[in-house]
Amino acid sequence: MTPTLQLACDLIRLPSLTPDDAGCMPLIAERLASIGFEITSLRRGDTDNLWAVRGETGPLFAFAGHTDVVPTGPAESWQHPPFEPVIEDGRLYGRGAADMKGSLAAMVVACEEFVQSHPDHRGRIAFLLTSDEEGPAKDGTVKVVEWLQERGEKIDWCLVGEPSSSERVGDTIKNGRRGSLGLELTVFGVQGHVAYPHLADNPIHRLAPALAELAAEQWDQGNDCFPPTSFQVSNINGGTGATNVVPGEVRVICNWRFSTETSARELEQRARTILDRHGLNYAADFNLSGQPFLTAEGALVAAAQTAIKSTAGEAAQLSTAGGTSDGRFIAPTGAQVVELGPVNATIHQVNEHVTASDLDQLKDIYRGILDELLG
Repeated sequence: MTPTLQLACDLIRLPSLTPDDAGCMPLIAERLASIGFEITSLRRGDTDNLWAVRGETGPLFAFAGHTDVVPTGPAESWQHPPFEPVIEDGRLYGRGAADMKGSLAAMVVACEEFVQSHPDHRGRIAFLLTSDEEGPAKDGTVKVVEWLQERGEKIDWCLVGEPSSSERVGDTIKNGRRGSLGLELTVFGVQGHVAYPHLADNPIHRLAPALAELAAEQWDQGNDCFPPTSFQVSNINGGTGATNVVPGEVRVICNWRFSTETSARELEQRARTILDRHGLNYAADFNLSGQPFLTAEGALVAAAQTAIKSTAGEAAQLSTAGGTSDGRFIAPTGAQVVELGPVNATIHQVNEHVTASDLDQLKDIYRGILDELLG
């Protein structure tokens, strides 16, 4: 078994259900300390965070990632126990194999090889790890970034190890992400008997045309790097459960995934205008969980494309599709940020797995990026 696969298996065995690190960071920290990294543990709330850095001066390249994983679902539905890694038919099975313990293993081994070849490398290498990415993400990367800013530390290049690839390792580099704006909306009416509607005020009836207008609204046209902003309703809850009672209120949860063509403030203003136009009695709680970001070009994108081409033999496409990642906390500091990791076909699923050889190929890509930027 290769060093990358061995470390991936060691990490998968640790049941790090968010936000429990379950010993992953001490294992990684020990490996990094042995090759000259200075280790800082940053516990915030119930979240473990790690900052490790090697080098004294020059541009700073950071690997960013998370040790926490999502719940396994029914363990009996797995082909193998989710926290007992198994390699079968060339695939590594286990919770976190793709998201993202495989990436963490590839990062560590890539650094070990790079440092052995370049003990006096240019610039600095860092690891920014958290156990709170799959959860609320309140005490994880965002807190480490705040701590770094307080110290006057700036990341120049950041590679987030999220599973970005679609069909083969390195076929896609995520060089940006859409913003995410949530809305928890409550529309108030007057509860009453369905047989006496003149004595009640049905909030569901009042909401329906406003919700239809929100869903039909064209928020922007998108641009060359981002699709148009999308609006989706994820939950509607109203009523007492009885068939003969008009509800007194209805609650709706919505979300916008928005491009750089608009802003969270503009989306909120336009949404409120629509709600007001329909004369609703409502309460609206808007929650911004991430701004859109884009690394359109630069040394990091170029280094990643070069490393993928030389390792995998094919060009990578740039993409901003998908959900949010912790890159949303790092990009606003001015860092160039990309996401690059294994194939994402089975993330969060029962029987999560990756092709075992892909992890060593990913390690070689990470090593190539280090060579390009700091070798």
